[in-house]
Amino acid sequence: QFPGCGNIVTFSQFLFIAVEGFIFEANFGRKHPAIPIRNYFIMVAMFFTVSVVNNYALNLNIAMPLHMIFRSGSLIASMALGIIILKKRYSVSKYTSIALVSLGIFTCTFMSAKQVASDSSLNQEDGPQAFLWWLLGIAALTFALLMSARMGIFQETLYQKFGKHSKEALFYNHALPLPGFLLLAPNIYQHAVLFNQSELFQVPVIGLTLPIMWFYLLMNVITQYVCIRGVFILTTECTSLTVTLVVTLRKFVSLIFSILYFQNPFTGWHWLGTAFVFVGTLMYTEVWNSLGPFLARCQRRRLKEE
Repeated sequence: QFPGCGNIVTFSQFLFIAVEGFIFEANFGRKHPAIPIRNYFIMVAMFFTVSVVNNYALNLNIAMPLHMIFRSGSLIASMALGIIILKKRYSVSKYTSIALVSLGIFTCTFMSAKQVASDSSLNQEDGPQAFLWWLLGIAALTFALLMSARMGIFQETLYQKFGKHSKEALFYNHALPLPGFLLLAPNIYQHAVLFNQSELFQVPVIGLTLPIMWFYLLMNVITQYVCIRGVFILTTECTSLTVTLVVTLRKFVSLIFSILYFQNPFTGWHWLGTAFVFVGTLMYTEVWNSLGPFLARCQRRRLKEE
């Protein structure tokens, strides 16, 4: 209902996680961080920038399915920066998977570009302008993708040096950027007013009546907290293979839900591009190599039981 409400959504998520972390992790500020605070400031600057740029991309004629698919290409950016900064080298299968992801993103981007250019609701004067805004949105997504990959490399370096502290990182990554939202205060206030004007909704069970957009925001904050908390814990408890696989499957479910529930336009070419993206991602994580031994163990267990 309000495509430009990304800032108030992000601010609410950050505020909720920061308050929860300040009470239960930082012990009301009495607990000292295990990782020096100056390193968190660097990480937070990247994290805040990525969040804001991704939000604004939705205002630039970028459809939500394309937004999801584009951000699924984080493997490309991570590999590119890993080669440039960390001097890493990868196997042929890794390069093949990246090629598939790149092809998938290009296919979806190209088809979305055709849709924007041929939008019948735009007159001849608005068409080129809308296409230029769309190009700016693609540039914003590309910048956010590279910045996110750089942040991942920086975070990996910190964890290697100081150890993994998921709850602490979760708290500081959301508490330190809060003053930055003062720059976005007019936009946040504008959408708060719009939320107040939305239709009233009675919350089931408790019977509380409030504008429906505030109810949506509350549900978003709670589910986002569960999601981000799970990801931060997953990075310390599981291998990077498992984390990447789980996040990839979550993105796929989000994409399918977005298309079916919100009836977003999605052609056969978009589906082909999506298949390339996710098959390439699974190839990158080498899930097939892990799946073989797992199935073999299941087969041996079944034969033993028989």
